[in-house]
Amino acid sequence: MNNEKLKAKLTTSSSNEDRPVDAELCKLCGGEPICGGLGMIRYNVPVDHPYFGKLFRCPNHRAELDTERKEKLLKLSNLEAYADKTFENFKISVSHLLPMEQESLKDAYDAAFNYAQQADGWLLIAGHYGCGKTHLAAAIANTRLQHGGSALFITTADLLDHLRATFAPTTDVSYDEMFDRLRNEPLLILDDFGAENQSSWAQEKLFQLLNHRYTYRLATVITTNVNLDNFDGRIRSRLLDSALVQQIKIEAPDYRIKTLHSHDRLLSSLSLYQHMTFENFDTTKNLKPFEQSNLEKAKSLAQEYARKPEGYWFALVSQYSASGKTHLAAAIGNYVQAQKKPVIFITVPDLLDYLRETFAPNSRVGFDQRFYELRNAPMLILDDLSMESATSWAREKLFQLLDYRYVAKLPTVITAPKSIADDNRISTRLYDRRVCMLYEINAADYPSRVNRK
Repeated sequence: MNNEKLKAKLTTSSSNEDRPVDAELCKLCGGEPICGGLGMIRYNVPVDHPYFGKLFRCPNHRAELDTERKEKLLKLSNLEAYADKTFENFKISVSHLLPMEQESLKDAYDAAFNYAQQADGWLLIAGHYGCGKTHLAAAIANTRLQHGGSALFITTADLLDHLRATFAPTTDVSYDEMFDRLRNEPLLILDDFGAENQSSWAQEKLFQLLNHRYTYRLATVITTNVNLDNFDGRIRSRLLDSALVQQIKIEAPDYRIKTLHSHDRLLSSLSLYQHMTFENFDTTKNLKPFEQSNLEKAKSLAQEYARKPEGYWFALVSQYSASGKTHLAAAIGNYVQAQKKPVIFITVPDLLDYLRETFAPNSRVGFDQRFYELRNAPMLILDDLSMESATSWAREKLFQLLDYRYVAKLPTVITAPKSIADDNRISTRLYDRRVCMLYEINAADYPSRVNRK
């Protein structure tokens, strides 16, 4: 297809019907109003054409006008505050990270680096607080600008504030102009998506923005620490379109706080139980035949689970306080950790104390962050889950934690008294055989068996 035929089929980067044309900027270009001052156009060509869905410089847009355009974008962008965020200073090898966590960081780095070379499609970077999402997103923007390209980096909350500001009487930018500038930017990077105030107006504006960019396949990068299931269903369906969206999940912890994910994890007490293994779990001494059989079965099920815990729960309950439940739970944790996979082993009373501590004025970790780390742990082992003396707040937090892991089918091990069945909301999940392997131990007084006669 020659240039004349292409020119005859030029369209703006948005639909001609709903996009105002900036006639003054087009006059500066010295040509007919094609791009409406955006400086970018899309060719109206068949799907199988190599130009389909791609943006190109408007033939009537002079290169010197790019400076003015970039200045306008910088007024919207937060990028000046992230000028130091580059691929060169992004740390992948961090001493306190587990191998799986470092591999997660490397995969995210590679995906972001490759995307920065030729921004095409959408890139979704997910992960919890402080794991490096924003650094990688800013590095993409900085790289594009260094290569002479265009990029708008902005937090989602600030984007909505800019839109609201256009309604002020003193504004020099109309809402239509601002919204059009955002939705048609060749590369839009939305940082911290999902953390904004989710009013009906905000949800609708974000949907309109993303739907437009989805329809026209405009390059878009999104970072979020929110589970996709919590998004507006319309936005979620677009983010799940694997034909357009590349999803990256960073499993690494907050690199600014080394408490939870260092090898001497403060939250996890597994190191105190490292002597409890499957090899030294006693199923023979001073046991009645039915007790021995019962414990051997419990050990066998625990070993089976430890070898393949993905997508399932394992729960051990007993009417006896010392029946070997904790030993088997710790043995599972030690086995999984030996496979270089992260494990949080914690008693429920300690877990609740850690959550309460986040409300202290001098706490370095917020409640949301700590709760997020617990509910998304690759493997969580909850020892001594009892509801007998739990407050209403404690019951609700434990239910929220377990319900999230139940829905997400995250590997979870629970030890509990048989009376846990008294809490209906939790017991329904423990007795769901599709998700949880539950076993009752009938042998008593595990620590004192050596002295039993």
